[in-house]
Order: sequence, then structure tokens, then C-alpha cells
Amino acid sequence: MYANFSYVKNEPARGELKCHRCAICDGYGCPDMLPGLGGVFEGKNFQLNYEGWRELFQKASALGKAEEIRKTPVRSKQLRCGPVTGAVENIGYEFERDFYFPYLMNAAQAGLGLCVGDGCPDEKLKFGVEALQKINEAAAGGTETSADSYKFTENSKIAAAFFLKPYPQERLFERVEWVRPYASHIGIDIDSYNIVTMRNLVNLERKTAAQLQEFREHTKLPFVIKGVFTQEDIDLVRHVHPEVVYISNHGGRVETRIGSTAHFLADNAAELKKYCQEIWVDGGIRTHQDIQTALYFGADKIIMARPLIRATFDSHYQETIKELCN
Repeated sequence: MYANFSYVKNEPARGELKCHRCAICDGYGCPDMLPGLGGVFEGKNFQLNYEGWRELFQKASALGKAEEIRKTPVRSKQLRCGPVTGAVENIGYEFERDFYFPYLMNAAQAGLGLCVGDGCPDEKLKFGVEALQKINEAAAGGTETSADSYKFTENSKIAAAFFLKPYPQERLFERVEWVRPYASHIGIDIDSYNIVTMRNLVNLERKTAAQLQEFREHTKLPFVIKGVFTQEDIDLVRHVHPEVVYISNHGGRVETRIGSTAHFLADNAAELKKYCQEIWVDGGIRTHQDIQTALYFGADKIIMARPLIRATFDSHYQETIKELCN
């Protein structure tokens, strides 16, 4: 299913990847590498995210459910690339613009859903929009950047879920208009008011349920609350009833409670499903079995970033997708 497609033909990435390329991407090789691809608290939540999926699988195995998990089918439409910005300071690209098109086009050609992030300065969000424009131009024109085996339907538009930082409302409304032409979903990254890499750079705020509802009504698009990881976040979800709840601790990169997204999903999926249509999750997902475990414990969509960032930078995307999906 995933073996016979090609990828965008891009030149080797310019820069130096801010990653040690560990054989196992578990957060122990890059504690506190921020900027970079590490995490806060000496990488603790990054490490717990990785370990959590294995612990859940072991728990299920003890109950005789291992084979059931292993038989869970994985389809490309259940997967999305993560919303990523900061290509220079966090990934190591020489130029910010160089990251967005290959990262998103590779995901599109693999049949994955797309997510686009927000950042400071504003050009980061605009580079994501620009990449979506280029992908759609390639699809419409049948140029060599559009893989022959990835069939874009005639007159279709390749869209993404856009995740905006929690700026004050009026600035958020402005950003909605930038992304609306290519947005399938629009979400608020609720935990990023506290993200280390943006601290003291911009005015971000902790959103109330009323503010989230106002934003949702303004967008008139499927709404995602991203960064759900605490009981207070569940209370927000209960009030707002978004179309999508996105469980995340920002890959262990935001200062929140200590814990894993895996265990948060397992503990709260049944409750959250009462207030939303879908649950998305990210954090430490590295293997086919991790994806199956997340689906088994209640996720509808699986979001991955670090493996796909590295695969894009090092040009081994096809091999990575085969490992994850087959």
C-alpha cells in the first residue's frame, strides 16, 4: 500500500540537524535541547511519552489483548504529520522557508493528513500557507513534484489542519483569514502560552472556554482544541464541545504536569469522547505497534513529528513510512 509512491525531489537540506540521530528516539540523548528537538524538565515528558506506548502495550498483553492490538489495521488516513515551525532554531535548517514544502509534500504524497503550525515571527505561519499553495499548484498541474502514484482528484484541494498560537482574539481572527483557503480544521494550541521557545517573544494568553467558543464561531470550520493534558483542559472540552480533542504535551516541550500522552489517552478517552467527534494524539509514537496501541486505546488520528522531521531532513522518508505503516 505504501511502497509504490515517489517523493518530492528536493535538494539536500542546508544546515545542521539539531538532533543526535539516536538509534532510538526516546528523549534520553537530547535533554533540555531547546532550541532544538529536546524537551523541558531534562526531557522527562519526552521520555515518558516514548515509554508510555510500550507500557500500555504490556498492560494490554497481560490481559491477553496483544494479538488484538497487532491485528489493528493502520491506514494512511489515520495518520498526520505534526504541526511544526521553527526550522532554523529548532531543527537546524539554514533558511526557515526551506522546510515547509518538502515536509508537507512528502506527507501528502504518503497519503498522510497535514498539520501546519504557527510561530513567531508571522512568516512561519505564512510559509506553511505558501507550501499548501505550492502543493495544490503541483497537484493541479501534474508537475514532477506531484507523485504519479499519489492520485489527486480533479479540482480537489489539499487542505491542512492549522494550529494557531493563543494570541489575543483580534490577532487570532486576522490569522484565520490567512489560513482559511487551505484549512480543513482550525485549532488553538492551548498549552503553548507557556512554551519555552516563545516565552517573552510574543503576547500569548491562557484561553477561557468563552474565548475558545467565540473563536470557533468566528472560523465556521471544524474546531480542534490542541494541548489537552490536564483536568482543567478536560473541563474546557466539556464546555466547548470541539469537533476534535488533540491530546498533546507538545512532545514534552512545554512546562505542564509530568506524565505521558499515552496514559492520558488511556485514562480519559472514554470521557473525552462524550464531548467531541474525534480524538487525536501525539507524543513519542515511533513504531507501527505504537500506532496500533494508540488506536486500540481510543485515538482516531495519530500525529507524528520528530520521525518525519528527521526523515525529511535526511531524505529517507519512504523507508520511515514503510516502517511505521507496514
